[in-house]
Formats: sequence, structure tokens, C-alpha cells
Amino acid sequence: MLTVDRHGLPSALAERLTDEARATFAETPREARFKFLAQALGLDEAALLAELARLTGLEVLEEPAIDPDGMKVLPARIASEAQVVPTLLPGGEAGRLRLVTALPPDTDTADWVATFAARRPQWYLAPPERVAALINENYGVGSGSLEDEGDDLPVAEVAASDEADQDAAVVRFVTEVLTQAVAEGATDVHFEPQENNLRIRYRVDGILIPIPLPDNLARFQDAIISRLKIMARLNISERRLPQDGRINFRDGKNVLDIRVSTIPTIYAESVSLRLLNQRKEAYNMDRIGMNAEEQAAVRKVLDYPHGIILVTGPTGSGKSTTLNAFLQAINSPDIRIVTIEDPIEYEVPGANQVQTRAEIGLTFAGALRSTLRQDPDVIMVGEIRDLETAEISIRASLTGHLVFSTLHTNDAPGAITRLIDMGVEPFLVGSAVELVIAQRLVRRLCPDCAKTVPVDRAKLVPALATLGMDESYLQDVPSLKEAVGCRKCRGTGYRGRVGVFEIFHPKPLHDLIITRISNRELTEKAIALGMRPLAKAGWLKVAAGLTTIDELIRNLSSNE
Repeated sequence: MLTVDRHGLPSALAERLTDEARATFAETPREARFKFLAQALGLDEAALLAELARLTGLEVLEEPAIDPDGMKVLPARIASEAQVVPTLLPGGEAGRLRLVTALPPDTDTADWVATFAARRPQWYLAPPERVAALINENYGVGSGSLEDEGDDLPVAEVAASDEADQDAAVVRFVTEVLTQAVAEGATDVHFEPQENNLRIRYRVDGILIPIPLPDNLARFQDAIISRLKIMARLNISERRLPQDGRINFRDGKNVLDIRVSTIPTIYAESVSLRLLNQRKEAYNMDRIGMNAEEQAAVRKVLDYPHGIILVTGPTGSGKSTTLNAFLQAINSPDIRIVTIEDPIEYEVPGANQVQTRAEIGLTFAGALRSTLRQDPDVIMVGEIRDLETAEISIRASLTGHLVFSTLHTNDAPGAITRLIDMGVEPFLVGSAVELVIAQRLVRRLCPDCAKTVPVDRAKLVPALATLGMDESYLQDVPSLKEAVGCRKCRGTGYRGRVGVFEIFHPKPLHDLIITRISNRELTEKAIALGMRPLAKAGWLKVAAGLTTIDELIRNLSSNE
């Protein structure tokens, strides 16, 4: 018999908690109880599991495997709500239903299992993340919410309760999908109708990942899309035209500003969500991946009283994050900072941050023009999209302001030719732009599973050639790290991303810029003066064991 109370809390641990903590534990959802208990007791995950095992006599399984036959016995709703999953053990006792959970089963869970399972249960403990992962991978994300509640009810009861139950189920499902997206670190969530199916994918570390879903999801497709449109305050009856909206979503301490975009497809509306965490911790230059040499080059320009600093790269390459790292580096009580953004991705303490709203006429250019009357020292313009914004930004920099902004170009010298192509006079560009940084984000090797291997010249020499480099870069590099894959990185071998930077100082080439020199010639001259191209900057990250040559090629080969 397990020595636990009706909430699954061993009496020996309950005595170590305050009355308030015990009451909070009882009110906490089952999936969050383990984490709460660990914090309340001041223990890490492994220590709490070991203590629970000692007090209850239950064995801890670090890597439990799913039992397919057990899944047929244990409904998805019970597995999800109670955070319990059937596990398969080789050589286990026949006739027993082996169940794994993070905390000992409480009274309700034990009663549920006794109701649905004819086989005698045998309980085990496992890390809560592993239990949750097994539920999501095998039952599907949100499976407990969308389980058909009426399957075992009389027809009359099903008819009376079906509509209300479905509405509540869809609300729970959408919440679970968004909560899981936050837990996975996703930047985007895509709901994509297919023929007889609804596919949901997360974008994590720049890669789209299909998530496992309940088998009966197609039945709820229209209701799920309508729920998202209701949350975004869109017109649910309009299904022929694209729509854009916003959702404010709270997940515990996380507050997300979710940008919603719908577009009609041949099967139904496709809905894309961009997740912006309003309390996201701002990155500094170390964290975005700049080495000491790169930071020194940037900090020198950040001390200038005026001029333009541009960050370039494709959508999703971390430009806004880099600009915010620069703002963090110079932010102080004696500097007035104004930012003009769409959307505002990071809160900058002490800064005056403006959200553009094109629908009411508050554009980048209009907001920038008004900002110049606000006595700013530093202005951050989220993006230079047109000639008007470019000209105002340049004139602001020439009249004593330090201006940060972004452009969509493939390399750093391309920002100069892009501004000139937009219609800005070359002499203004050459005079105003102090620094251009092109960047990419490459996936960072998972620190828990990456392994060191000897350099394979037969593989690396052709790979380097793809990036415009020769085998001389392999000198003094006896080994590199490669991706393996583990539970913590979802088997990808990568976790998180790191920036690769190409830093260009235009001022030494001022005379060439005003002659409208081509981008290729400008790049060649910049390299001759010491600019390190993106590919070579990326190779330093590979040699340092932060990423792989394959990841570098995936991101950069099209630029060479």
C-alpha cells in the first residue's frame, strides 16, 4: 500500500510543507504538481524522484517505453489529465498493467485505473518531462481534450450534451496546443487543413516540426479554426478572404502576443500564428553569439554620437534580437531611446517604444517623423521598407541621432546598394551609414548529446568548397563536433540557435560608394580591407564546436 494522501503526496513530504503549500499543491493541476513540489522542497528533479522512490518503494524508470496494448486500456483523457502512461518492461510479470507517472497516484487516478483496467496495475516513477513526452508522442498533443466523451453514454445523453462538450473540448485543445508550443520554444504554429485531415506544425529553431495529434482530429477541424478566429476577434463567417488579428494568451507567467493570419485554401482556411513572448528576456551580445572581436567592432560604433547601424538578413534571422542587444548595451538613464517597431518583440526598460499601426496611418515614416520632435538620442526603426523611411532615417543620423534599423539583403555590402536602388542619394548613404551587419541563425549543437569526432577531410573539403573556402581552413582543426540526437533535443541533435555575423564598415569605401559601385565589387573591396564573409564567420562557429558544417551549408550555400 502506498503511503500517500488522497492527492498523491507522501505523508513524510507533506510534513515538510507549510499548510499553505499543502493547500496549493492540492489545487495545482496534476501536470504541474511535481514542479511545484520540487520548488517547495528546494529539490531538483532527480533528488525529488529519488526521495519519492525511497518513501513509496516505487522503482524509477529514467527512459520508460510505451506499451501499445496498455494504450488500448487507458483512455487518452485519463493519461493526459492524470499524467500517467502505460509502459512496457521486458520480462515483466504477465497480466499486470504497468503504469508510469511522475508522482505516486492519487485517489482519483487509482480509482480511474481500477474502473477502466481489468488488469492489476503496477506503478513506477519517471521524470515528468518524459511522461508528458510519451503522452504527446503516442496519444497526440491535446488528445485528452478531444477524446469522444459520448462513446459510452446513451444516445439521448449524447444528443443533449454533444454540442456543449465539443465547444469545451475544442477550447481545451487549442489551449493545450499553444501551451505545448511555448514549452517547445516554438516561434510559429501552423494549422493546415489537408484532405480529410488537419495538420499542425511548430517552427522550432527555424525548422518546421509536425506534432503528433489525436486520430479523431479531423472531426473537430472547423471548430478549431473557428475557435482561433474567435480568439483573434476575426469574422468567423468570412471564409473567402484572408484576415489578420491578434490574440493575447497567458500561459502561467508567460504572456504572449500572438499574431494571427488566415488564408483560404482548397480544403479550408489555413491559420498561422506568430508567437511573441511579451516578457521574453532580452539577449545581450554574448548570448546572440558574437565573439570578443565582433563585439569590440560593434561597441566602437555604438559609442558614436550619430550615424546609422543596419542589420540585414532574411525574415527570421534574428535582426530585431540583435538590435535589442545593441540597445541593451548602450541603455542608460542619460540617453533617451525611442523605438518604432512592428511588432514590439522585447521590452526595453526606460525606452519609449512605439507600435506602428498602418491601418490608422501610423506608419514607420510617420512615426519616425514625429519621433524626431521628441528629442531622442537613439532611434530604432524596426525596418526600412520604403524610400520615405530611408530618407528620414538618414537625415536623422546626419542631424545628430544614432539610428538603428534593419533591411532585407543577403549580405552586408548589399545594404548599401539596396538603399541606393531605393532612391537614396549615394553621397547620403556613404556619409550616414557607419556599420552594416549581415546575419544568419544556425542551429546550435545539443550540449547533452553532441560528440567529438576526428576531421573527415573527404567530407569536409567538398563542403568547404560549397561555401567558397579551401582545405587550408582545416589546419589546426584535428576534430569537430557532430549532431547525435537525444530526448532533450527531440532527436534532432540541435537545441537553440547561434548567430553568424558579417561586419562591414562602409566609411573606408566612401569614395567608391558615391560612384554607385556594384555590390560584387563593393564586397570584394570590403573583403580586401578585412571584412570576414558570412561563410568564414560561420566556420569559426563550426571549429568552436557550436554547430556543424551541414547546418552552415543549409543556411549559407545559396549566398556564395
